Amino acid sequence: MTIAENDLKAGLSSIVGSSLAAEVGLGSLTMAGFITELGERFGERDALCWRDLQGELQEWSYAQMVDECRRVAAALIAAGAGKGSRVGVLISNRPEWIFAAFGSAMAGAVCVALNTFSTPAELEYQLKHADVEFLFMEAKVASKNFLQDIQNLCPAIVNGSGNSLDAAYPFLRKIICTEDVSAFPGIIAWQHFLDAGADVPTDIIDARISASDPLDMGLIFFSSGSTALPKAIQQTQRAAMLQCWRFGQWYGVDPDVRSWSANGFFWSGNFAMAFGSTLTIGGCLVLQRFFDPDESLALFQEQKVSLAIAWPHQEARLTECPAWADTDLSALQYVDANLTLASHPDIEGKWRQPNGYGMTETFTFIAGDKGSRVEAGTHGPVLPGNTVRIIDPDTGEILPIGQSGEIIVKGPTLMAGYLKVPTENTFDSDGFMHSGDAGHFTESGQLVWEGRLSDTIKTGGANVSPSEIDAVLSTHAAIQSTFTVGVPHDTLGEIVVSCVILRDAKTLTEEELRVFAKQTLASYKVPRRVLFFSEEELPMTGSNKIRRPELKKLVVERMTEA
Repeated sequence: MTIAENDLKAGLSSIVGSSLAAEVGLGSLTMAGFITELGERFGERDALCWRDLQGELQEWSYAQMVDECRRVAAALIAAGAGKGSRVGVLISNRPEWIFAAFGSAMAGAVCVALNTFSTPAELEYQLKHADVEFLFMEAKVASKNFLQDIQNLCPAIVNGSGNSLDAAYPFLRKIICTEDVSAFPGIIAWQHFLDAGADVPTDIIDARISASDPLDMGLIFFSSGSTALPKAIQQTQRAAMLQCWRFGQWYGVDPDVRSWSANGFFWSGNFAMAFGSTLTIGGCLVLQRFFDPDESLALFQEQKVSLAIAWPHQEARLTECPAWADTDLSALQYVDANLTLASHPDIEGKWRQPNGYGMTETFTFIAGDKGSRVEAGTHGPVLPGNTVRIIDPDTGEILPIGQSGEIIVKGPTLMAGYLKVPTENTFDSDGFMHSGDAGHFTESGQLVWEGRLSDTIKTGGANVSPSEIDAVLSTHAAIQSTFTVGVPHDTLGEIVVSCVILRDAKTLTEEELRVFAKQTLASYKVPRRVLFFSEEELPMTGSNKIRRPELKKLVVERMTEA
């Protein structure tokens, strides 16, 4: 009997999920094996479709999708990629992201999922911190000009021969762009790069696929976490593929589902939800490079989308479109009645969306399920292989069932660790990660998430570090100090609000500071509101630390009055 089982019998909040070995419905747990298995299962069924930059509809069957992944693998092998090579992917929601990520795995490499919201400073940090060797990139994404950013960051490579090196990025060997950019001699066009792998024997690719292991590192995601610099979260292939197979079961959609996604796959939730809910059951992914509500509605109607993978704030923007009421959304059958989309007259909203608790560090859900297995007001049972405990955050003692405390977790989808951070600084002596979240267990063993003990802000599905924002804002010459908090919001979950104290005789407007922040911070990190205070107005402790709960209350009151 395990310690956790003894604790549960004693009425303590330590619950172990059922045996992972007994879990049904799973396929290959390596990324290369996963995508290969899908190709074998579903062959000529439609897998992907999107409109290219010229507006032409492009489609791939499952077999063609796998072939494209193999072409990427061959090209990487020809270019010298080996076991564990880091391959950065700076691409929006388009098929090349999938080809690059799973093709990298076929070559034995690790996919570094780069955030397309990144500013040049953030991109520089990600490339250096992850020691990226090969970079797949898109020329431009919305207002982002990544060609210009990369040229400024890596001039020796971009302006060189394609074999040039840059001392600032000692491991970066090649940059490949989805578009043909002949004006930049050091950047290789996508097709040209793939053509260079034509002579790699197929048995070499097959051998690398066979040699991959579920515990091999598969992906690196960046998350703000609770520190000023983003954390690089290392995930095994098993973690990613387990969650994909699970989401395929949780969503319970028909194999003919046509799922729409415009959210970046550089976030683990979108990775698992899109690939799991759709590809594991033979459906088709309708891709949109980035969210544009008017374009999204047109795609829904044209492509007869039946499942929309969207965040609440995106759904709200869809309802604000002039074409909302007149768009034929009768194909959208997988819509939860509690979602904003269900307000459309064509939608019945009988389907129920899966519910659960998790984070990037656990590759989404560590507790959760679908339908009746999730009790009302809870986030479901602990998933197979996982152990979840509720502890007193001060003493570390396991609390009784029903009592609130900090959620700590371990299991097969828990990250391998933060890149370049000692494991002893991440996990406790029993291998648990302390989430910084508050919660409790019901008598039947269902987990209830209550909120965050930490200060991390969750806005629009993304984690934002207040200290990161404060570090940037504090560099403004007019600012004496700044304290950033998350304030509840109907559709975004929380919005970022910065409370600022100005230096004597200095003036600054809200919009001026937002413009300043946009120069360094990704768009979702830029404060939605900036409030100005005097030192005397802010609630401080005797040791001159901000009382954040009181500050949040003060901010809400100030915003309500306004």
